Amino acid sequence: MNTRRVLACLVVVVAVSLPALGMSKGPTASNSNDDLTVKYGCTCHNNGAPSDRAVVMVTGVPLMYDTSEEYQLTIRVADSLTLSGADGNTHAGFLISSDSIGNFSWDESEEIRYAEGRSDDVSHSDPSLEGIWTINWMSPSEDVGAVQFWLAGNSVDGAGIPDDMDYWNLLSFSINPPGTITTDESGSTLETRTISVGTYDSLFLIEVSEEQLEQERQDALSHRVFSQGNLFFWTSLTALIIGAVLQKEILERKYEDGPEFLASELAYPQSFRRAVVCALSFYFAVGWANSENSITFQGVDFTDFVTGTAFFISAWAAYGVYRTILAARSKPEVKDVM
Repeated sequence: MNTRRVLACLVVVVAVSLPALGMSKGPTASNSNDDLTVKYGCTCHNNGAPSDRAVVMVTGVPLMYDTSEEYQLTIRVADSLTLSGADGNTHAGFLISSDSIGNFSWDESEEIRYAEGRSDDVSHSDPSLEGIWTINWMSPSEDVGAVQFWLAGNSVDGAGIPDDMDYWNLLSFSINPPGTITTDESGSTLETRTISVGTYDSLFLIEVSEEQLEQERQDALSHRVFSQGNLFFWTSLTALIIGAVLQKEILERKYEDGPEFLASELAYPQSFRRAVVCALSFYFAVGWANSENSITFQGVDFTDFVTGTAFFISAWAAYGVYRTILAARSKPEVKDVM
């Protein structure tokens, strides 16, 4: 008697587990009502009812297809609570169909397979933690009219059984046939779009917590202190250097003093080196000032600092050329000719 009870329990467990195991490798083409899953939904999850908590999204959908053209579609399925930063389901799957119009393909790294029972439809091969898949759709070789797509997505809790905590939703869209969209704007017929279904708040009104707002305020404050501190420091240092140089020039003229004599065989190479440094620094400074690319290090933008430093080096080298000329023109003293 005990053996029979054990066997009966095993039969029940296996019977209940088979649908869950089958669905874990992607949904079948037809649900338990013998309707197409991709069009009429799943009957095993969430008591067979769709839910707005399951956000189903596809990006890269063209407004109009060209014949024999490949388009990349990115599918995303997620729990709306998870998207908004709360605790929600973290496993997802999908099923997409174009009613055998065109062909689907994908990279080998994607956990994707052809759907069981409909070889032209595409499904996941394993539940995804990210809920993001990228597939390619090759349009038909001739104009077959508008192409209709159906996309089913489910967000599950990963418990291994289809229960009330698993949610699914359906999405359908179409792509217009060639030549049906005309416009004067160049390239606008090649624009793509994002199509989604699910809770509106989770798609567009994701709330930011007080902690996030405070963190953003602190980050902005530290960035402002860092930027202003650097600005004041280097501005003050540059002003002190320029002031010292001007004071030296004024005192030399007042007391008819100047740089020590420098022989021409030393003055020419020194002037040339300083002139090269001046020209190169000025060239890089102008290039960085006009460039749209920023110079960053560990997330900090140093573009203004590097550009200003390059201009300063260029000016300092030019001043060095001037001092070398003055030294070469100075009258030699006895110690200079001994």
